[in-house]
Amino acid sequence: MKQKIIDLLAKHLKGKLKKGEIENLVEIPPNDEMGDYAFPCFALAKIEKKSPLLIAEELKKKLKLPKEISNTSAVAGYVNFFVDKSLLAERVLKVAGKSGYGKKKIKLTGMIEFSQPNTHKAFHVGHIRGTSIGESLARIAEFFGEKVIRANYSGDTGMHIAKWIWCYKKYHAKEKLRGDESWIAGIYVDAIKRLKEDEELKEEAEEINRKLDSKEDKNLNELWKKTRKLSIDSWKEIYKQLGTHFDKHYFESEVETKGKEIAKDLVRKKFAEISDGATIINLEKYGLSVWVLLRKDGTVLYSAKDLALAQKKFKDYKLDWCVYVHGSEQNLHFNQLFKVLGMIGFEKHKDLHHVGFDLVRLPHGKMSSRTGDNILYSDFIKEITDYAKKEISKRFKLSKKELEKRALAISMAAIKYSMLKQGINKSIIFNKEEAMSFEGDTGPYLLYSYARASSILRKVKSNKKVKIVDLKKQEIALLKKIAVFPQVVEKAYEDFAPNLIANYCYELASLFNEFYHNCPVLGSDEEGFRLKLVDCFRSVIKTSLVLLGIDVVEEM
Repeated sequence: MKQKIIDLLAKHLKGKLKKGEIENLVEIPPNDEMGDYAFPCFALAKIEKKSPLLIAEELKKKLKLPKEISNTSAVAGYVNFFVDKSLLAERVLKVAGKSGYGKKKIKLTGMIEFSQPNTHKAFHVGHIRGTSIGESLARIAEFFGEKVIRANYSGDTGMHIAKWIWCYKKYHAKEKLRGDESWIAGIYVDAIKRLKEDEELKEEAEEINRKLDSKEDKNLNELWKKTRKLSIDSWKEIYKQLGTHFDKHYFESEVETKGKEIAKDLVRKKFAEISDGATIINLEKYGLSVWVLLRKDGTVLYSAKDLALAQKKFKDYKLDWCVYVHGSEQNLHFNQLFKVLGMIGFEKHKDLHHVGFDLVRLPHGKMSSRTGDNILYSDFIKEITDYAKKEISKRFKLSKKELEKRALAISMAAIKYSMLKQGINKSIIFNKEEAMSFEGDTGPYLLYSYARASSILRKVKSNKKVKIVDLKKQEIALLKKIAVFPQVVEKAYEDFAPNLIANYCYELASLFNEFYHNCPVLGSDEEGFRLKLVDCFRSVIKTSLVLLGIDVVEEM
């Protein structure tokens, strides 16, 4: 319907505005009384040297309306368009129930790098947001036909590893190595605490870092390999529960040597310089400060490693684009990375994008793997699923296996939705009770809405003829919301914004429940039409939730 209006305006305006400009201007009014779509005439005022009010009146009179548009009005400089609701219903019911509704075919290959837990540290609640965003972005891109390589990149070298190994050797050597998330995280937190209390100990940790970098100590290297594997293995079950997978897992140790070579080469080519023993690139004239590649002791920093990694990614997969999903505290780093790649002639530097998300906070403040003031993933999931099992058991009698399955699905919906519904540039204060509520703007509410629609359809004994007559306002509102799904997904794709789909899900579910309470389905004169509308809602909200990485449940 929107495209019909755009084509109509483009034909009448005859080049005064390009079709793309018209498309950007056409909007949805804040209430139904003002129409289904509106075109503001203010951009034409400068061209035609007339009042927007007069232009709107003239435009309204001259437009020859197609059958899809039942009426127009001119109000306050806008031309408002009223869609023929019967035709709208007919078209929505025809296409919205199909699995391909809203899809496009964009034949590109891209990579999304996300999650990025470091070995020898905790996988905590903060990691869930980046993992959820990355997986959702991958699914949205795949929905539009792109081939997406899911990549993870973990720090398995550097000072945090040296601190862990130093602390283990010095204070925990009698303890058996184990792949327990809390044990691994505990060693690191202990290291930070001890180094803070006695700064003279830092030299010991720095010496271990130097030896790990040079690989001169065989025993140290073996300990690193064993503990590294324990960390990596502990992530497998986590990613299974989070419903994500990775086509490629890069590690800092793979690009360390190449990063050093690049840094030294940039010095030779005068892009970088030696300053106080360290290798740096001065980006102050670009407002990007100084970027350090190598420490004065020659050990490589993640800046140089990221230069090597960017080259490796595009060589490995012949990518058209690459997205980095990281915390917003890394915004400066990625601006520096992309600037330097451009300076040194990296062909695809303009096809690199950083999606920087803000922090996840507890009600009492920021989480930190350095201080231990965080919630470990394993503890967090147990707490949420135990709560879900308790709530489900109040309503249903289920087998232990089914209870576990349903509780995990509801918990994941609650967690992921709470992580995705906010814009990525906004911090999140995670509140368990709010996220797990079965009412309001929550994941469980969306699952409940889907399950309710499924329940209605399961009760149908035979198909009835679809008749579209005398549409109620709740039916129209639901039809209109279903109709804009393709536009919502496209906007989310263009802006790297899963929150647009999450917000759409809640609005869609709310309209469905208003429809359900006001328009009886089974046994009504309109049963055939309303069943078809329920089916379309069910299909679209399922697709939307899948794009968010959320699995639906047929029963709550």
